[in-house]
Amino acid sequence: MNISELIHPECVVCCPEVGSKKRLLEDISELLAGTTPQLSQTEIFESLINREKLGSTGLGKGVAIPHGRMAALDRAVCAFIKLDTAVDFDATDEQPVDMVFALLVPENSTEEHLQILSTIAELFSNDDFCASMRQCTSDECVYQLLNHQEAQQIPA
Repeated sequence: MNISELIHPECVVCCPEVGSKKRLLEDISELLAGTTPQLSQTEIFESLINREKLGSTGLGKGVAIPHGRMAALDRAVCAFIKLDTAVDFDATDEQPVDMVFALLVPENSTEEHLQILSTIAELFSNDDFCASMRQCTSDECVYQLLNHQEAQQIPA
């Protein structure tokens, strides 16, 4: 499986203006709700915010991977937002976040959840990839870059 199987083009957004972590998670929730009709934006937001209460999913270097488990899902889904202006996300390095890759998985998909998180974290730990992402100025550019990475292979 690769990222292109998890993320729809309409769940990739480049350069929105958001003022806070909460607003960013609301926007991500709205994107994901648009492609998962069995879930509401509110349910998704609550799952993501509840996970954040356990500890920030801000990895550092401007990247965050908010994630949650949802009983109503039968497969993993993702969304990605690249911001022009970074926001405070309580990241481990105390730096603001400008790239957010959100993940929702079925409630009982523990192994898949960990594999996908690991793959995404590895992808975004690549400084060259992150620099390329930060150069994108359109949703299409971001989507194409996400879908053309050799490092994106996720064990099925």
